[in-house]
Amino acid sequence: MLRIGLTGNIAVGKSCASARFAELGAAVIDADLVSRELMEPGAPVYALIVEEFGSNILNSDKTINRRRLGDIVFTSEEKRRLLESITHPAIHDAIARKIAEYGKKSNIVIVEASLMIETGGHKEYDRLIVAACSPVTQLARLMTRDGLTESEAKARITAQMPMDEKIRLADYVIDTSGSLKFTLEQVDIIYQKLL
Repeated sequence: MLRIGLTGNIAVGKSCASARFAELGAAVIDADLVSRELMEPGAPVYALIVEEFGSNILNSDKTINRRRLGDIVFTSEEKRRLLESITHPAIHDAIARKIAEYGKKSNIVIVEASLMIETGGHKEYDRLIVAACSPVTQLARLMTRDGLTESEAKARITAQMPMDEKIRLADYVIDTSGSLKFTLEQVDIIYQKLL
């Protein structure tokens, strides 16, 4: 089994690339979805987050309002590190279990995670793929996708490692600045190389 890390900063097109890898036959694990599952009411991570950040981050149905939590952690490095200290170990363990499970069904398992390099998790994979696009494209996508103001979007972008640093560590880079067709063609080529 080949274990592949797929990363890139917020709103650069990682999910588009991972969806294509799945279409081609790879088993794909989305760290963000794993995180959402771990933050559901009743989960241990949920309780710790509410304890540390307060009930004002909750929706009326007691689920965590990720936008409200994001507003807190993307404006305070201390709060962001606190959240990461709660979530990252649990996410890491859940992903390890999924890799073992998915590896029984596929020769290629791809883990998509935004903070893979920041946490050092990229070292656990056989290859690293980085999705990247121009800063202007990234900002526009993030504002449109999440309904953020320019300053809110820039705060989220600058909270992450610069894209150039991630690209330097990559075995493969997918440039998502152009058309969807161009992005998918790059994924197809990389998948053939991985086979």
